[in-house]
Amino acid sequence: MLIDFKEASLEEVLSHKTMYYEKIDFSIVRSSWEILSTHIKLPFVIHIVGTNGKGSTGRFLSHYLHKKGFNTLHYSSPHILKFNERVWINGRDSKDEELKKASRKLQEILPLNLLEKLTYFEYTTLLALVLSSHMDYLVLEAGLGGEFDATNVVKNDLSLITTIGLDHQNFLGNSIEDIARTKMRSVDTKMIIGYQNSQLVYDVAVEVKEELKKEFNKEIVIQTVKDFDRYNLSDKFASYLKLNLHLVIEVLKELNIELDETIFDEVKLFGRCEKIAENITIDVGHNPLAASFLLKEFENKKVHLIYNSYKDKDYEEVLRILKPIVTEITILDIEDNRVVERNNLLEICQKLNIMVSFLEKIDLNKEYLVFGSFLVVEKFLKNMELNEE
Repeated sequence: MLIDFKEASLEEVLSHKTMYYEKIDFSIVRSSWEILSTHIKLPFVIHIVGTNGKGSTGRFLSHYLHKKGFNTLHYSSPHILKFNERVWINGRDSKDEELKKASRKLQEILPLNLLEKLTYFEYTTLLALVLSSHMDYLVLEAGLGGEFDATNVVKNDLSLITTIGLDHQNFLGNSIEDIARTKMRSVDTKMIIGYQNSQLVYDVAVEVKEELKKEFNKEIVIQTVKDFDRYNLSDKFASYLKLNLHLVIEVLKELNIELDETIFDEVKLFGRCEKIAENITIDVGHNPLAASFLLKEFENKKVHLIYNSYKDKDYEEVLRILKPIVTEITILDIEDNRVVERNNLLEICQKLNIMVSFLEKIDLNKEYLVFGSFLVVEKFLKNMELNEE
């Protein structure tokens, strides 16, 4: 069904938007921003790029800034249960009316041909930019890329580089070097590099600095976080989340904002190694790097893994990494054409000698890990709601 993108509700607009790229065309969102930029005033922009840890880093930082009295918007993706999670304003998810008002503004300002061509992520990025106007800080989390990500349409005042690993190779490159380069070429002024598993990331940063100077005459400053045991951080957070927290603290030092570590204790990280019950942990991670972090987190435990995966992920490597802590696996059925065929997962489990079982009810004497994607966590939580009714 065709709709008029000048008159449609936000729900209608988003339902007709392409969610997944076949080919990235940066020109549409760039042209849209050129028009929109004359109507809003952006705050200080902190751009977060990386493979893992962007969401938790952004939430730690935006929570702290808000608690220190700064008007702050945190834009992240995707959401778990409700779209409003993507735009977090001063300590809360955005309200329906705020989002609708921002959408109406886009409809009034942008020409129809651009409104029609913007993808789902590009449109929602512009929504966040509208809502950030005249605030103090915009914490802007990249989607899957860097240089040609919709979030890079605006100039960033500070870039944070979270852990970089192999993911989205069809868009970003087939090596750590390629992926790091694509992400770091989004930097405009200064990058602060957080925890990395590979020295290659630091090497690429130096190369990118020279490339950007030669191509665009940009003077990029590189700063790295080197000590990850410096602060006394709460044990409520998983070890990999504490690594991200050190990057956040480095940012606060850069911004000359006084540090009070107790403020972080109040942060709620939905779906990031989150214990939703004494024996149930949910994590929206979906790649080998995330699996490696969880392996360390559960190294002295055994878990019943509740899992599924997008077909373009390295799910065999994920299961190989997690095998030492997994007693059995339940494949959570998800109706989505992006999800791997069930038989493919069954073959991998047989190959790795991992027992597959059905899950009829939660056993209080077992430890459960729900992992594999935002879709997996969403489906599990909705199933729990249905069982409680």
